[in-house]
Amino acid sequence: MLFTIHHSLFTIKWRIPLSEIKGKTLIVTGASGGIGRVLALALAGEGVGLVLNARGHAALEKVAEECTKRGAAVDFLAGSAAEGQIADGLVEKAIKAGSFYGFIQAAGVLYPGPVVWDLSSAWFNEIFEASVTASFQMARAAFPHLIEAGAGIAVFFGSGAAERVVPAIGAYCAAKAAEEHLARHLAAETPEVTTLVFRPGVVNTPMVRSAIDARGRAAKGLREQFKSYEKNGEILAPEVPVRALVSILMNDPRRFHGKIATWRDG
Repeated sequence: MLFTIHHSLFTIKWRIPLSEIKGKTLIVTGASGGIGRVLALALAGEGVGLVLNARGHAALEKVAEECTKRGAAVDFLAGSAAEGQIADGLVEKAIKAGSFYGFIQAAGVLYPGPVVWDLSSAWFNEIFEASVTASFQMARAAFPHLIEAGAGIAVFFGSGAAERVVPAIGAYCAAKAAEEHLARHLAAETPEVTTLVFRPGVVNTPMVRSAIDARGRAAKGLREQFKSYEKNGEILAPEVPVRALVSILMNDPRRFHGKIATWRDG
């Protein structure tokens, strides 16, 4: 099948065998915007059934409608996947849809600008809930069913920030480090489920735009860093990492089990 992504500056085409996930049902968190939205639309266009999640109902419903227009069977549930009942509800919907095959944990929260100790407890908790607690809850809800089925996939969105000290996004760096390490443990403990970390790179999303416009005690250096990425053309269109991840999912994702894949690996 010919997979095509259109962007205002270019059109990308590549051929991929639809061997791994076509006709299966996947849960995608963080699906209301940014990379998650583009990913949901790409998967919908390639015959993947979807159960979508994000915290905002209206935006999520709109993405679900867009995916339906591409011919996909789509359901959605708004709320934080860090809440057990939401994670359980997503898995229940995916099982009901049939051919439940796993999830892609693309949710994330940044809150750029403040030093760590300037963050409110609510913001700090929200950052960790989006990356770490949601990852745990999705694994807790999904893995027993995937193990019983004897196959499945779990993708966790990581970041190069997990290995770096970046003032102004310290809590995010720590949360991504924890999420990636959790994914490695899940891979070791549950070989039946193909589990991997995907690092999308620096992508033109509302999250990255918030870093460019950051305010707070440590914001100046962060703004300069991200404006440099922008000036040098290093900020990727969302379609680029989506192309890579879809290619990985459809072409032996098992080779990345317990490992990190990046947007360059697709």
